[in-house]
Amino acid sequence: MTPSTEEPGSAGTTRGRIIDLIRRSRPSAPEIAAELGLTYNGVRLHLTALERDGLIRRAGLRRGETRPSTIYELAPGVDDALSRAYMPFASHLMRALGDRLAEPELTDLMGDVGRRLAAEWPRPRGTLAKRIDAASALLQELGAPNEVERSNGTVRIRGFGCLLAAAVHDQPHVCHAMESLLGELIGAPVRECCDRGDRPRCCFEIGVSRAGSAGAGQ
Repeated sequence: MTPSTEEPGSAGTTRGRIIDLIRRSRPSAPEIAAELGLTYNGVRLHLTALERDGLIRRAGLRRGETRPSTIYELAPGVDDALSRAYMPFASHLMRALGDRLAEPELTDLMGDVGRRLAAEWPRPRGTLAKRIDAASALLQELGAPNEVERSNGTVRIRGFGCLLAAAVHDQPHVCHAMESLLGELIGAPVRECCDRGDRPRCCFEIGVSRAGSAGAGQ
């Protein structure tokens, strides 16, 4: 078996079936093998891969007829990560808000969302350049590959994709939330310059000229 080639969240794969069992209860490797008709060694390979990827963790021991068996549970936060409902929900939520709120209200709302998101992480310290690099690293950690571009006194965080692509189409206000998030973390004015075409890409310009002297020594 080669568990590393399978997508863990796909219910039809062996790893997906194992995760489904672990979501229902706290099974041991022998119990998983018996339920799925697999060999014990095969199940152990999959469990090792899932544990390595941070999807499951050991939850203790269960007494057996001969010796205790390790039991497994999902790692914290994995239920959320495996859900496929978040992006469709966010997309329809944004459309509903857009239908009901005037543009200034929606812009203010998204700014508040960004500030609330920013409160989930510690504020970066150091010079403005270091804070920009820290914000770039956070976006990378959240699943948005990007690079920091510095030229002619202008700094941009330019993404190679979009964290919220499914919600962005025809809803530029979503980008204002990320704009607000980065502004809070960097401590400088941030303006979104995102590409919301067929393949959305994040782009945020940092107002270095207005904040550089104030933030250089912080």
